[in-house]
Amino acid sequence: MARSGRQTWAASLRDTLEKPLTSYYLVLALSGLLIGFGMVMVLSASSVTSYQNSGNPYAIAARQAGFLVVALVLGLIAWKMPLRPLRWCVYPLLLLALVLLALTFTPLGYEVRGNQNWLNFGGPFLIQPSEIAKLAIVLWTADLFARKQRLLRDPKHVLIPMLPVTGFVAMLVVLQRDLGTALVLFAIILGLLFVAGLPGRVFLIALLGTAALALYFVQSSDERIKRITSFTDPFADAQGSGYQAAHGLMGLATGQWLGVGLGGSRQKWGSLPGAHTDFVFAVIGEELGLVGALSVLLLFGLLAYVGFRIARRAQDPFARYAAAGITVWLMVQAIINIGMVLGMLPVIGIPLPLISYGGSALVPTVVALALLANFARTEPGAEAALRAHRRRRASGRAAGGTVRLHDSTLSNPTSTAPRPVGRTVREEG
Repeated sequence: MARSGRQTWAASLRDTLEKPLTSYYLVLALSGLLIGFGMVMVLSASSVTSYQNSGNPYAIAARQAGFLVVALVLGLIAWKMPLRPLRWCVYPLLLLALVLLALTFTPLGYEVRGNQNWLNFGGPFLIQPSEIAKLAIVLWTADLFARKQRLLRDPKHVLIPMLPVTGFVAMLVVLQRDLGTALVLFAIILGLLFVAGLPGRVFLIALLGTAALALYFVQSSDERIKRITSFTDPFADAQGSGYQAAHGLMGLATGQWLGVGLGGSRQKWGSLPGAHTDFVFAVIGEELGLVGALSVLLLFGLLAYVGFRIARRAQDPFARYAAAGITVWLMVQAIINIGMVLGMLPVIGIPLPLISYGGSALVPTVVALALLANFARTEPGAEAALRAHRRRRASGRAAGGTVRLHDSTLSNPTSTAPRPVGRTVREEG
């Protein structure tokens, strides 16, 4: 009986995953969960800092909520936009990213923790152009590879002009002395080259070249070397280069299994720099314990699965390359952030996607997830299933609840109620 039950459960899961709208609904659900959880954690982790700076414990969370409104409006546009008009936007977006990156080397540039990677146009809000550059690189490269689809068997067409253009964008970020963002950009570039089918030998050369460039960048600054090497034993200099990493680990250790309770973090009372930004995962571990931390890992793992699923199943080549690039970008950034909080990677200043505070990171990330949902509609049968779903909703409103009978019939194959004629379960999505 147990074996039969497992087989039935496995068959049901397989049938669910084969439905044309599975990726679409998974992206929307995971995005909503991560965005909502991120807002809760920004409020919790920033309350003390907000009160100290302004007397209002909700000030930082309110700004994040404002950023989220902008992100959702732009995300709605990206979600609804057909692919052809979307591809018309990739070159203006890349040009915008280049102009904003170049402006950081002018008097408009603003230095934060030794990195000249922000723009200050006045007022309380800063812009980090490198976050826009991530999305611009993904979409521009996806459009380029889609147009050169038949030529990508030749490594020359994979590398030119993709590598010079994206390499120039990455070098601008390197010159800003922002090692963390530069590594994410390099990972995006390498991931897209891999997806495009660059031969293994050439890909290895590109990988080694990127590693050599990163090492050169690290050794060019004594302070950067200390920050990079301190992660091996942050408690050896817990009041110096290892201060942030050490207090992050203390927060995680305090949380144990179930945490000290939401809002109960001690580290956010001034001991942990960046409690609501780069080290928000430490506050999650402290307040929600191992269970909360593993839940975040599970959500990102599911997002990686659905992102690569869309890249594999999408019928449009632009959607396929863009979905792969977005997934590589978000997963690499999440891995680096969580790794540095856990003491497994150096502290290099990378936010946790959708959870860390910051509008410059939140807006492009939400737009990227909206694009993933858009690309999910290019999977086989997805658009037809969505149209059928809209017709059911419209007829249900007109008939005053008829759709409820149809939905219950589809979810229960043993029901004796009549099925809608001419529709299969697969078409219902």
